[in-house]
Amino acid sequence: MTGSALVVVDMQHVFADPASPWSTPGYAGAAAGVRRLLPAFPAATVWTRFVAPARPAGAWRAYYEQWQFALVPETDPLWDIDPALGPGNDPVVSAPTFGKWGDALATAAGTAEELVVAGVSTDCCVLSTALAAADAGRAVVVAADACAGLSEDDHERALAAMALYAPLITVSTVDEVLARR
Repeated sequence: MTGSALVVVDMQHVFADPASPWSTPGYAGAAAGVRRLLPAFPAATVWTRFVAPARPAGAWRAYYEQWQFALVPETDPLWDIDPALGPGNDPVVSAPTFGKWGDALATAAGTAEELVVAGVSTDCCVLSTALAAADAGRAVVVAADACAGLSEDDHERALAAMALYAPLITVSTVDEVLARR
């Protein structure tokens, strides 16, 4: 494996729209960070999308009892990636789980030894994806200022938790990532 890939986690309409029950405060700041990172990863960017399962099972049944608005097909515009960001021709991995790491994302990331992770929300899908990728042996760099949490406190707690996994996970900034490219 060689090089690095940018993994943009769940920069979707459902998290960007202030009217959405899942609106992520700080989304605009995360989007600005992602915009800065994109040119540094031509042909090495993978996008992820959170989508609802066709039929929730297990603990997900109780989850979707609380969030019934989200039980729409993955083709619904609710799940669209923010068109101001991407995905262009980059690969997209959709999953009905918070963590997006798995065979599909591993394949899309190719031979990249390092994953630069950005997106929303830091305290849910970013955290879940970063931990699983690190467990799988990929070096993970979380671009903190290209992420946003459900609150600033939640964002900071998630970054602190990921920093505990050093050297498997490094919490960095967009400027630091770009300086290494």
